[in-house]
Amino acid sequence: MKIIARKKEMAELERLYSSGRSEFVIIYGRRRIGKTFLVNHLFGDRITLGYVGARNQPQKMQLQRFATQLGEASGSMYAPLLASWEEAFMELRKLIESKPRNERKLIFFDEMPWIDTPRSSFVAALEYFWNGWAAQRDDIMFVACGSATSWMVDKLVKNRGGLHNRITAQIYLRPFSLGECEEMLHANGCLWDRYTITQCYMALGGVPFYLTLLNGQESLAQNLDRLFFAKNARMSGEFEELFNALFPKADKYIAVIKVLAGHREGMIRADIISATAIEGGELSKILENLRRCDFIEVYSRYKSSVRNALYRICDPYVLFYFKFISGNHSKDERFWSNNIGSRQVSAWQGFSFETVCMQHLPQIKLKLGIAGIATTSCSWRKIGSSTEQGAQIDLLIDRADRVINVCEMKFSETPYSITKEYEEKLRTNMAVFRQEMKATKTLLLTMVTTFGVMQGLHSGIVHNEVVMDDLFL
Repeated sequence: MKIIARKKEMAELERLYSSGRSEFVIIYGRRRIGKTFLVNHLFGDRITLGYVGARNQPQKMQLQRFATQLGEASGSMYAPLLASWEEAFMELRKLIESKPRNERKLIFFDEMPWIDTPRSSFVAALEYFWNGWAAQRDDIMFVACGSATSWMVDKLVKNRGGLHNRITAQIYLRPFSLGECEEMLHANGCLWDRYTITQCYMALGGVPFYLTLLNGQESLAQNLDRLFFAKNARMSGEFEELFNALFPKADKYIAVIKVLAGHREGMIRADIISATAIEGGELSKILENLRRCDFIEVYSRYKSSVRNALYRICDPYVLFYFKFISGNHSKDERFWSNNIGSRQVSAWQGFSFETVCMQHLPQIKLKLGIAGIATTSCSWRKIGSSTEQGAQIDLLIDRADRVINVCEMKFSETPYSITKEYEEKLRTNMAVFRQEMKATKTLLLTMVTTFGVMQGLHSGIVHNEVVMDDLFL
């Protein structure tokens, strides 16, 4: 199986491999995103030693497995008895010294956060190995991978001890874009059109591992039934496994993400505190770690303070899970096929498409011809009262050239038809926004739809159009 996308990451890794000096490289990103696949398939037999940390395993077992890997890498099959990670790194040093000096030694530690068990002193031993010896050489490339992004950032990137400023390169793997998903699905035999791929993205997001589970001989509905709703479905326990693997005290992370899932427009920090009773530094850490793992995004409000920023789920799979999987007791093994035309699914498609669009802002800007213009993306909302009408705009692209694109995102099977009522609502929203914010910039209504806007009596309000195909750029 070839590597799909990741061209920049591969080029950077190859550059580091050929740099002529020792490199300490970290690769991180949420679970199932393809970190291990990237390293193994790019470097293959160029890896001198590879070791994978084991989740919830004691230090003794971790060291025993590391000793076995040392034996295999040396070709002797001798597994030394190791009592500590300091001893383990001394043995790794011997392995490296046994290789020709002019040969690059690539050491790959996968799932590193799982190696750092309580009282293991793993990080201290790693610091001593790198600072006291490896960094002085010019033939080592040390690659550390981990799904627990918070650990990778706190213990390595932001290390204030011996590894401070020792990381020579950071590579963060993000979920695939729609265009990259299309490339992967087609390569795997799922020859679906872009409308189907967009619907697939709205359920699974751009997580490569999830895409490998799809069968091109089945329809998307059949795939979703098999993966989520059939008896012993492959993805039935994915959410709990995902969060428990990524975060300590996963129950609190799940509590926050569950509350956010119930407010698709997003929530401010004060409302999250009120709903979860989690506050202070603990909530800050949870929100930051969820953001680091691409589960949530922080959206500023137009001309509003930071404390009024909106925290909103940006991961399509998480939204799909809370909408249709969590609490679903129907026991209908063909739930998706039987409900695909329901109002519930239609409503989900609407807000999920908004989420997908907001994850593809670079593509939207490219289509609008403003990729080179400095912009700020934000939302705006005015809460109505008995005397004043409320209004809301989910996406504003505030441009440095004194223009604001007011974006409306609509998912439909055919070109979208703007009714008289909807046109009036759009005009009211923009008028209220201009009045409340005293906006002097030019407002351009921008429609982001699947198949464009149908020309009619009320379509003249639209200044710019972005269609589904544009999101695949």
